[in-house]
Amino acid sequence: MRWSPLLLVLALAAGCADSRTVAIGDVPVAVESVTTTGDASTGTFRLDCGRNEGRHLNADNVVIAPGRPFGAHHTHEYVGNLSTDAGSTDESLAAAGTTCPAGDRSAYFWPVLRLTDRTGHDAHEPGGGAHGNTGEVLAPARVEITFSGSPVSRVVPMPRFLRMITGDPAARTTGRGRARWSCTGFEDRRTDRYPECEPGSAVLREFEFPSCWDGRNTDSPSHRAHAEFPGSNGACRPGTFPVPKLRVRAAYDVPAGRPYAIDSFPEQLHDPRTDHAMVVNVMPVELMDRVTTCLNTGRTCA
Repeated sequence: MRWSPLLLVLALAAGCADSRTVAIGDVPVAVESVTTTGDASTGTFRLDCGRNEGRHLNADNVVIAPGRPFGAHHTHEYVGNLSTDAGSTDESLAAAGTTCPAGDRSAYFWPVLRLTDRTGHDAHEPGGGAHGNTGEVLAPARVEITFSGSPVSRVVPMPRFLRMITGDPAARTTGRGRARWSCTGFEDRRTDRYPECEPGSAVLREFEFPSCWDGRNTDSPSHRAHAEFPGSNGACRPGTFPVPKLRVRAAYDVPAGRPYAIDSFPEQLHDPRTDHAMVVNVMPVELMDRVTTCLNTGRTCA
């Protein structure tokens, strides 16, 4: 069924089911096929940057639309750097406060999730109702930030001010999304649809970032060409270098039976496949060196 924007909003408000939802019990268990070699970097480094308790929200995107206020056309949720907006520069980010420990001033951000049967605080504002995103913004219950290594090699430090995106905010049109939805307690089941979770289980969004860097650039015109995903065997393409693999997981306590959706570009109709996230790495060099050493020596660090 093809949804017009008006019909979609009405259906969500009424709690109607559509092909974009799936019961988590109907999602097959994911099969991991990458083989770890003796050169693998098997460590894990975790950061607790909070869950945006201060409610840092805006409709900017300093990675894709720098210098353009409301350039995202939807609202983003942030953890880490407290100053991130359209006007941010490397210098301003490096001088700002942060919710992360150890001086990590990185900006981690993704579209908000809304309960669509309620009126939101921004019903008539850019990023909200003015761009077709309606409903009450639901704050994440938990956010996890984890760095891991490569299954086939050591990793090198991620360069400071590296900008990356994962997922495709236009995936409804392009079909190239990397959305990964699940439920807590069912993390081995992943889908690109909105999951209907069991009682007591939270909706889980997982963002896994590219981990092969071109060795030269911290950004590129496409915002993607300088950092790419490894191949199916976990190895980076020749000419690129394995860096710590960033994974962000955000869990939401969605009330039972309540309809929900993520913010999106208006023409993407809140399709769950459009889920995406961005990062600007503003870790101190010393902290990134600690992360890299932890991964390469196979330790678990925080």
